[in-house]
Amino acid sequence: MRREMPEWAVLPPNASEKTTTIVHSNFTSYPADVSTRLAEHDACIWALGKSSLGFSEADYTVLTYDYPMALIRTLKEAGVGENRPKDKPFRFVYISGEHADTTEKSSQMWARVKGRAENDLTAFATESAGIKTHILRPAYFRPDREYAADWANQRPAWQSYLDRIMSPLFNFLLPAYVSPLNVLSKVALEVAKGRWSEVGLFRNKMMRELSREEL
Repeated sequence: MRREMPEWAVLPPNASEKTTTIVHSNFTSYPADVSTRLAEHDACIWALGKSSLGFSEADYTVLTYDYPMALIRTLKEAGVGENRPKDKPFRFVYISGEHADTTEKSSQMWARVKGRAENDLTAFATESAGIKTHILRPAYFRPDREYAADWANQRPAWQSYLDRIMSPLFNFLLPAYVSPLNVLSKVALEVAKGRWSEVGLFRNKMMRELSREEL
């Protein structure tokens, strides 16, 4: 994380027992002590991102492409993937977006950048022993209404207002393009743990269908 968990965040009662927070400000470079600690794990869920509104392509590329590529390279250099059983690779789960364009020719900047990230992360893992990439493509999602503080703090006021309008419209008119956060988070965790291990790409519709299984 770039900063300590905010006070308004609602965490499970046992969060401090099961999690360790590492505050690190530069996601393009990792000191040896940090990379070594990260490499001790079996998976990474890369869920850092935001709307491309207001970003230049160069700045959006840093956030969406450069950061995850820097981490997966760092993990490999720290020994991730070495001496792992073939059926238990290190899993790098990348949260992308529905309609990301792997041809990298879309007129939509965000789709090109995410498509490039998908391509290069997958290629890097394919060329690296003991590492596998899984791509998740959620569609429209918003903070959960169950957590009022998330609504108040995660997005600017104008976007929260827009969410209140768009959410019921999407749920009624385009439910296949809605990504409930509980579905996205559960599927991401199951993928990281090795479930559906041979699937490389999870489209939004597929994730909704999988969520109906007992997770």
